[in-house]
Amino acid sequence: MTRRAPNLLVADDDDVFREQLARALRSRGVVPWTAEGYEAAMQVAAETELDLGVVDLKLGNDSGLDLVRDLLRAAPGLKLVVLTGYGSIATAVRAVRLGALDYLAKPADADDVMRALGYAEAVPEAPRDEASASLARVEWEHIQRVLAECDGNVTHAARRLGLHRRSLQRKLGRPPSE
Repeated sequence: MTRRAPNLLVADDDDVFREQLARALRSRGVVPWTAEGYEAAMQVAAETELDLGVVDLKLGNDSGLDLVRDLLRAAPGLKLVVLTGYGSIATAVRAVRLGALDYLAKPADADDVMRALGYAEAVPEAPRDEASASLARVEWEHIQRVLAECDGNVTHAARRLGLHRRSLQRKLGRPPSE
């Protein structure tokens, strides 16, 4: 008896990224299904027995977290990973609490996704410092976003982030980890 390849949903509003990721995942032995938004993703879930999923945090005007919640209600055994270029620690925690296995900062590649979904045997193990670097990158991006919202005012941004102004200045003086 042959085992079928797992069906994997890629829900992302970035057409180029979505299709490139789907192609790369196909080469790693999964059957990718793509959706550009919440409604399309729920339609795929209704018509396909999904095993795995990759959901972008922002799907145009839709929330990827709402999609994670509703996909897991529809298919409780579904393994999901959340991707985003606009990450924060709070949304990472919320995604995991909703049932996502992991939260990856963009640009994540097919190997990162497969590892996060528990297919490490198909992908060489990532060095441990690479995993912590992505968390540092998420923190840096969050700091940059808060700083932009504060119109570059370091003192105001530090207050919003719960940091001392000098601590924030030190963080801003270091380049982001890749």
